[in-house]
Amino acid sequence: MITRGVKIEYIAPNSPAEKVGLKKGDIIISINRHRIKDALDLMFYASEEILNLAVLRAGQTINLNIKKGYESLGIEVETFRIKRCRNKCLFCFVEQLPKGLRKSLYIKDEDYRASFLYGNYITLTNLTKEDYGRIKKLNLSPLYVSVHATDPEIRSKLLGNYDAPPILSELKKLVKNKIRLHTQIVLCPGLNDGTVLEKTIMDLYKLYPYVSSIAIVPVGLTKYHKNNLQPVTKQKAEDVISIVEGYQKRFFRKHGLTIVYLADEFYIKAERNFPSIKFYDDFPQIENGVGMVPLFLHKIKKLNVPTINLNKRVVTFTGISFYPFLLEFIEKIKKKNISIDLIPIKNNLFGELITVTGLLAGEDIIKGLAPYVEKHNFVIVPEVTMKDSENRFLDDMTLNDIEKILEVKTLKVGSEPSDLISVLKNLN
Repeated sequence: MITRGVKIEYIAPNSPAEKVGLKKGDIIISINRHRIKDALDLMFYASEEILNLAVLRAGQTINLNIKKGYESLGIEVETFRIKRCRNKCLFCFVEQLPKGLRKSLYIKDEDYRASFLYGNYITLTNLTKEDYGRIKKLNLSPLYVSVHATDPEIRSKLLGNYDAPPILSELKKLVKNKIRLHTQIVLCPGLNDGTVLEKTIMDLYKLYPYVSSIAIVPVGLTKYHKNNLQPVTKQKAEDVISIVEGYQKRFFRKHGLTIVYLADEFYIKAERNFPSIKFYDDFPQIENGVGMVPLFLHKIKKLNVPTINLNKRVVTFTGISFYPFLLEFIEKIKKKNISIDLIPIKNNLFGELITVTGLLAGEDIIKGLAPYVEKHNFVIVPEVTMKDSENRFLDDMTLNDIEKILEVKTLKVGSEPSDLISVLKNLN
């Protein structure tokens, strides 16, 4: 078992690492006498132009000098062991999962390194003095933080952790060191909405510009949830929009930026039009479902759909919430005499409250498509349904299973409108 350094898993051809003789399996112990603990240390210390590496190979330590200039070192190293979350959040999605899904889905992470590298949200409930020192030293900015409420008692209740330190004091430690933060509030009706939400927004805004964005997302409840939480209704969505719009206008007048954003699902539930895309600034939390749909609609208006002489029948699908918006694009494609059908798929695995495409399981996809596809049709599968896994859905079914069971051919497609056009062109 490796107790120090980072193990090299890949070396890019013709990279400085390959030229100096580094090999897959080598363990980098230090760079310029700085001990290397993980990929973050590697990123930080390998940025210098001249490197002296202490490397462990076959039990022996060797030293290598690299003059790489401004090039990347050209290696990939093993991933670090993720620190696990010890909170027991009332709304934790992992705790709402049934058995038998992909193993990685049951991992509850709470790791500032993953927050910096991948945009994972952390609660700041497990950081040590050493962690804060490292964040400052390596300038790990931005970080993504789950706040939910700035009221200590309400936040502790939401986190299921009454030992959690006050969030504002933790945020201020980071702000003091000029670490930028993207924050989120998972809105749970009756708990952190109304005046609690308003206080949270204002408390976070006082830390602007280091608190660079505030995203509000509705609580996600599967049919397995046990804490009697209430979903966001149409009326609740309207109430939240009304509150947030006031702050958006105020902040925009003062800074030319909106700063606080609502997840697309609020507008969908309220049956309201999305704000102009200028109100999403540079889309800092698009991966959190904030601005994804309006940006998609903006792009399809500008996209020129070419005429494609396609003699194959194509079927694709999406979740219930995105269906009317994707259908608008599909109808635009059909006007070019392209035979493509869009099927909305209900989520039976998690329940009717879960309507996003990315949480569709393979079994639900197969059942949903079965009445509509014919033998040898082409089924275009959104890549988002296989996130973090190669051709494998949440329930461990695969693309190959869809092909065998439905007797169709499958193709993956990215989330950009142009991605679908590219797939259709390649079918020609």
